[in-house]
Amino acid sequence: NSRGASSLLKDTIPITEFSASGPFEGHDLLRRGFTSVKNELMPSHPLELSEKNFQLNQDKTNFDTLRNIQGIHAPLKLQMEFRAVKQVQRLPFLHSSNIALDTLRGNAECIGFEDILNDPSQSEVMGEPHMMMEYKLGLL
Repeated sequence: NSRGASSLLKDTIPITEFSASGPFEGHDLLRRGFTSVKNELMPSHPLELSEKNFQLNQDKTNFDTLRNIQGIHAPLKLQMEFRAVKQVQRLPFLHSSNIALDTLRGNAECIGFEDILNDPSQSEVMGEPHMMMEYKLGLL
């Protein structure tokens, strides 16, 4: 499992299977992205882990509140809608904006960091489309 920009892509093929190994092998920037020591370090601040799990914690709190107010059916219905919306994606080598998920969460009208400076997990590293589709379909 390689780290860096290529590990953030969904449904990618492990690149180590296709690369030649040996003493003269160089780092493939197009497939693996830039190497970074920062990705392998532990969080530098205690709140960093809390910020990474913010949306998950907020959803859990909202589901608990909704359950207490309306009963068990309301959060179950909303979770089912979340799962259905998350399954709708573009092809594996294209970025999906998940605008329907943002609309369900009520974030469609909010401007955040990722809207202005782009989300770091959405890097412009694109894999080979044919290999990624064959991997997703189970042909490889």
